[in-house]
Amino acid sequence: MSAAPDLLLVDARVRTPEPSGHTTVAVRDGLITALGDAADARAWRGPGTEVVDLAGATLTPGLTDAHSHPVWGLEMFTGTDLSGVADLDGLRAALRDADRRDGWIIGFGLDHNVFGGRPVHRDLIEDVLGGAPAYLRLYDGHSALAGTAALKAAGIDGPRAFAQLSEIVCDAGGRPTGHLVEHAAMDLMTPVLPAQPYAERRDRLVDLLTGMAATGLTSAHVMDLGGPDVPGLLTALEEDGELPLRLRLAPWCMPGVSEEELEEFVRLQGRGGRLWAIGGVKFFMDGTVEGGTAWLEHADCHGRGTDAFWPDPAAYSAAVRRLHRAGVGTATHAIGDAAVRHVLDTVETLGTGGPRHRIEHIETVPDDQLGRFAALGVVASMQPPHTAYTRADHTDEWSRRLGEERAARAWRCRDLRDAGAHLALGSDWPIAHYDARQVLATARAPRGAASARHGLTGPMALEGMTTHAAVAAGEERTAGRIAPGHRADLTAFAVDPVEAPADETANAPIRLTVAGGRITFRS
Repeated sequence: MSAAPDLLLVDARVRTPEPSGHTTVAVRDGLITALGDAADARAWRGPGTEVVDLAGATLTPGLTDAHSHPVWGLEMFTGTDLSGVADLDGLRAALRDADRRDGWIIGFGLDHNVFGGRPVHRDLIEDVLGGAPAYLRLYDGHSALAGTAALKAAGIDGPRAFAQLSEIVCDAGGRPTGHLVEHAAMDLMTPVLPAQPYAERRDRLVDLLTGMAATGLTSAHVMDLGGPDVPGLLTALEEDGELPLRLRLAPWCMPGVSEEELEEFVRLQGRGGRLWAIGGVKFFMDGTVEGGTAWLEHADCHGRGTDAFWPDPAAYSAAVRRLHRAGVGTATHAIGDAAVRHVLDTVETLGTGGPRHRIEHIETVPDDQLGRFAALGVVASMQPPHTAYTRADHTDEWSRRLGEERAARAWRCRDLRDAGAHLALGSDWPIAHYDARQVLATARAPRGAASARHGLTGPMALEGMTTHAAVAAGEERTAGRIAPGHRADLTAFAVDPVEAPADETANAPIRLTVAGGRITFRS
C-alpha cells in the first residue's frame, strides 16, 4: 500500500457481498484501497489512521435505497400523521384534534382503505373541520382530499383538462368532491398551502438523512429533483459537512415536454458535488391502483385504469428515445400491466448498447413479460414494504380493484430474479418507512397480497440494495461491492443480514455506516 489509509475497519466479517474471509478494510480519500486480515491492519496503520474495531460485526457494501424522495417527500410528510388511522371514525377523530398551521389542517399518510370502499369525498369529514381549510395527502402520493374551504382558497370549482392523466373528481352536478387525483390536480393546491421556511426545511432534511444513515443507508436514488432550489440546498449541506448520504437525483419529465426541456435534462446530467449528483430522468407511465390511475390491460372493478399517464403514449416513447440517443438513462414509474408492457416495448425499439433503463414499482405483471427484463437489460426497481398496504385475503382496495387474477401477481420480486432480471430494492419514502433493514426483511418475507413464494433469499435481498442497485444506476464498476477502487460506502450489522432470519434482520443494530469514506453513523 503506497500510503497509509485514512480509515481502517478491523475485526469484521467482510461480505463483498459474498463472504470474503477478510476481516479488515482500508479506506483512503473516499475509496476502498485494500482488504486484508489483522496482520495487514497492523502493517497498514499510519499515524493519522482512524481505526474502528467492529468486534465481529458483518460488514457489507453500503446499502442503497433504490427509490426514495427525501427532499420532495418532506412536503408530503408535513402535518398530522394519519398513517395509523384504520377507519372513517378514526379519521374524523384525528381531524377534530389536529394541529393547525397558519389556520390549515394538513395531514399525510392517509390509507385508501380507511374509506371502506366508499368514494373519497369531503362530505365525509367536513363537519369536523370547524370551517378550517383541510388538505389530506393519501399515502400513495398520487391523490389527496381537500375540504370545502381549501378548494375555495385554490379556486377549484369544477373539472379541468390537463396535459397528463389527472382529475378533479366531480359529482354529477360538476361540483368537486375534494378528491384530487394525480400531480397536476394536486399541484393546484400548492400556491395556497402553508409554506415551509427554508431553515425549517433544511433542518428537517438533515434530521431525515441522519435517520436514514442510522438504519445502514449510505446512498439513495432520488426519484425527483425536489424543486429548483434543491441543488443549492444540497451544496450548502455538503459545504457544512451535513450531507450523510450519497444522493443521485432524477428530475421528472412530464407529458407535453418540449425539445428545449429535453435538452435541459441532458445538460443537467452530472451536475452535483462530492456526494450528490443529477443522474437519469424520471417518467410516469401511470399512477396507482388504489387511485384508479394504474394503466391496466383490462379495467379495474370500477371501470377505471385503461388510460396512460401520457395521453399519447407514443410521445413518451419519443422522449425516451431522444434521451437515450444523448446517453441519458431513464426510470419509469409503471405499476399496471399495460404500463409495464409499454415501457418494455419502448426499450425494445432502442437497440443494443447505450445507457441503462429501469422500471419502478411493477406491482402486477403477467408471465409473458417477466423474461423481457433480462432480455432487454431493463432493471426492475421494486419496493417490498408497499406490500403492507394490502391484505392476504384480498379485501384491501388494491386487491379489490385488480381482482383475484391480477392480485395474485402481486410484487413478483422472486419471479423477476429467477427470470434473470437485475432487481433493485427501495422504500419509496415517504410512501413507506425508509428503514433499510425493513426493506431487506420484507423482501424476504412479503406481506399482504404478495405470496410468500415471491420472497427473496438472503443473498438476493442484500444484492438488491448493493450490487443490483449499483447496476440500476450504471455504477457497477465503482459501487455496490467491497473491492479496491470502489467507493467506500459501507454498512456494519450486528448480525449477518444474509444468514439471520428476516425478522431478526428487521431490527438488527447497525454498528457503523460509512459514506464516501466518512463515518455518518456510529452506535
